[in-house]
Amino acid sequence: MDNVQLVIKPLTSNDAPAFKALRLKAILDSPAALWPTYEEEAGLTPQAIIERIRHNEHQIVFGAFSGLELIGIVGLRREPLAQVAHRAMLWGVFVDTAWRGSGVARKLLDTTVAHAREMKLLQLHLAVHTENPRAEGLYRSVGFERYGFEPRAIRIGDRFYDEHRMMLRLDD
Repeated sequence: MDNVQLVIKPLTSNDAPAFKALRLKAILDSPAALWPTYEEEAGLTPQAIIERIRHNEHQIVFGAFSGLELIGIVGLRREPLAQVAHRAMLWGVFVDTAWRGSGVARKLLDTTVAHAREMKLLQLHLAVHTENPRAEGLYRSVGFERYGFEPRAIRIGDRFYDEHRMMLRLDD
């Protein structure tokens, strides 16, 4: 993996099948860390996937590629409403298990934060599963800070999972 050329770039409609496959893998790997169930994600049409990754003034999804293989993803979305246009939500952060610890997630986050600054955003928000200290540590290393806690944020069967809310100020 050390000699592999890693490319981070916005996803396009051509990447929709690879995006869907990686999302399904992410849900199997960490079902409590992502909101859709496997069945919900698997049931999305190709057009729905294309719309989810379509780059426009309110959203972008970056992919990390090793050669032609999509190995990591992160989404950034902001509301089009003027009063909240200064902030955006980071979502769907996932790196294939074979690539964890290789710096891919950090490169995805650095690219996304740089893009947010280009968009003149003032803050980024995210939610992280409280049972995932490794992910929270990564977010802290980029500068995110906890600002809240949501108990019972996700329910899988009869079990509830809590989430921490985190924010990165870009205007400091």
